[in-house]
Amino acid sequence: MSNIAIVYYSQGGATAMIAHSVAQGVNEAGAHAQLLSIEPHQLIDGQWHDEATLMRLAGADAVIFGAPAFQGGIAAPFKAFADAATRWRARSWRHKVAGGFSFSYRPGDEKRNTLDYFAALAHQHGMVWADAEMQDETHAAPVMADAREPADFPAITAPGVDVDAAYALDPADVIAGKQYGRNVAALVARLAGEVLESPAVLARRALKEAERRL
Repeated sequence: MSNIAIVYYSQGGATAMIAHSVAQGVNEAGAHAQLLSIEPHQLIDGQWHDEATLMRLAGADAVIFGAPAFQGGIAAPFKAFADAATRWRARSWRHKVAGGFSFSYRPGDEKRNTLDYFAALAHQHGMVWADAEMQDETHAAPVMADAREPADFPAITAPGVDVDAAYALDPADVIAGKQYGRNVAALVARLAGEVLESPAVLARRALKEAERRL
């Protein structure tokens, strides 16, 4: 079973809700999602410190980044995390699948800047980008991080509300997050030569095994 880490920073709850929907999609696809939140207590004198989180990311098959867009760019806590990951775990993410999502309360291009930052980070680590347009594992194709288009990324925009406000999310945003999680899981499975099975299939198999033992 593939292990997919979702590392994110959320200030007002919206990005966290998207992260959980992405994780749900990963799990529904038969992979295992682990949510890793960037928290204020991990920042010491402006630098991010959490060796345990870095070790979990190093052991994952894929890493999905998430953060709200602030003032035209990446949120500072996520930037601190990215700097620490590059400094402490150089090349440990090489050849892993990467993805990303962002939330913005403005209709402008600031979310695009955040998503472009994720792609640049993935490229720096030699990762493979998961195209958001994939529909299932039969159409999944690896996309290198330096060959992406802004339209490839899921990005949520809710103009006129507070930054990263949880109440701003539309149900469609949650659905999009789940689909993206499934897409990333499908790509990871294809690259690993795995066959994904849904939780329903796994449950039926477990039931048959239990009946066989009776």
